[in-house]
Amino acid sequence: MRQQHHTVYIVDDDDDVRDSLRALLESYNFTVRDFSSGSDFLIARRKGDGDCLLLDLHMPQLDGISVLVQMRAEGSELPAIVITGRSDPALKQRALQNGAFALFDKPVPEDVLLNAIDCAIASRAMDSHSSGGRIS
Repeated sequence: MRQQHHTVYIVDDDDDVRDSLRALLESYNFTVRDFSSGSDFLIARRKGDGDCLLLDLHMPQLDGISVLVQMRAEGSELPAIVITGRSDPALKQRALQNGAFALFDKPVPEDVLLNAIDCAIASRAMDSHSSGGRIS
């Protein structure tokens, strides 16, 4: 069981996915804030707030790549784990080029997702400027 409470953002337009991820993460003592769109997330988040982001790649209006681009342009180093239901190598490459810490196809096995979150949080704590710990 985790001793520290870390905040994980979930950004996904699918209500069922958000609810499932929220239930999983809260069962492991994460604090969760979830959003149904990239724009809602970008408006509501505070710079420096949160420890990790779970981000859907394919969303209407503002997709995951656009969210990453805007975050990085604002100087955010929040580690983002991108999750997609559609395998598109070109988009995956763009996500990694725009600062995604990890990228997975849905559904992501629970242990794999939790390990990626732990690695993202640890990587940020050790050296937020290092990109050597990325997972793909």
